[in-house]
Amino acid sequence: MVLVIRLLVTLLVLLSLGAVAVAGVSDWAMTWFASEGPLKQDKAVVIARGSNVDRIAERLQAEGVIDNANFFKIAVRIKQVGGNLKAGEFLFPAKVSAEEAINILSKGKAISRKVTIPEGRTSWEVVEILNATQGLTGEIDRLPPEGSLLAETYHFQLNATRQSILDRMAKDLSDTIDSLWETRAENLPIKTKQEALILASIVEKETGVGSERDVVASVYTNRLRIGMRLQADPTVIYGITGGHGPLGRRLLTKDLKKPNPYNSYLNAGLPPGPIANSGIEAIKAVLNPAETEYIFFVANGTGGHTFSKTLKEHNRAVKKWRAFRKSQKSN
Repeated sequence: MVLVIRLLVTLLVLLSLGAVAVAGVSDWAMTWFASEGPLKQDKAVVIARGSNVDRIAERLQAEGVIDNANFFKIAVRIKQVGGNLKAGEFLFPAKVSAEEAINILSKGKAISRKVTIPEGRTSWEVVEILNATQGLTGEIDRLPPEGSLLAETYHFQLNATRQSILDRMAKDLSDTIDSLWETRAENLPIKTKQEALILASIVEKETGVGSERDVVASVYTNRLRIGMRLQADPTVIYGITGGHGPLGRRLLTKDLKKPNPYNSYLNAGLPPGPIANSGIEAIKAVLNPAETEYIFFVANGTGGHTFSKTLKEHNRAVKKWRAFRKSQKSN
């Protein structure tokens, strides 16, 4: 009987000591979980698609985000968030704790990269931009049709394909023209969405001043209404280059006399297709141009243009432009 009592007392003591030990380990683990981590500065880390908890923990330890992959895995299992950890590129701040790292991977957003396609770039130039953009993968098999892409800023995550960006640009352009077409002004000389995109591409190439787009659009709209040739230099340039980069020199008088389908000095009406990819504002401008009587315009030397109603006014503006250009050369 005495022996039994001694054994029971001994067991109770051991259990008591074990509880204290377990509590101590638990307190230490919680302290580690919430304490500052080893990361010395902010760092972007890529978690590969399909990574399980073990691979994620090892990746974070290798990148210096955490100092113990095993403890991290235990913490993930205790919190029961293993199925919530995401793949992608994530930014971890300096000294991030294991707890914060888990929250970033389970609740945070992956880093979003972006590529900007300026208005008025040709499809060939768009592909060049995408090919030079870091973070994108894959090759583009074929050149998209001219004017089929919406010039805009596109966000993407690391290792998105270049083709996926082109697909988004094409869909956005289609959705945009479908939507804006319903808001077009009455009695426009353009009858189809494709004609609107052709004219919008010319407007994009003619001015880089946003406030001028609807006025430039009005000039070409007025010319189309009266059967006057567009006489747009950018169409001639496109006929020469095919959209494969800039002309690299001034447009010459002989260029204006050389027949090609895009020469709007020789051919009446719109060219056979767009000469670039447009942004939303240029499309809006050609569908709702300013109400003017202008049929001429010329550069004014400040980045914008001087607009004229008559040839006499236009000739005076041209004379001023030539004088300005001559003065710039002499300086």
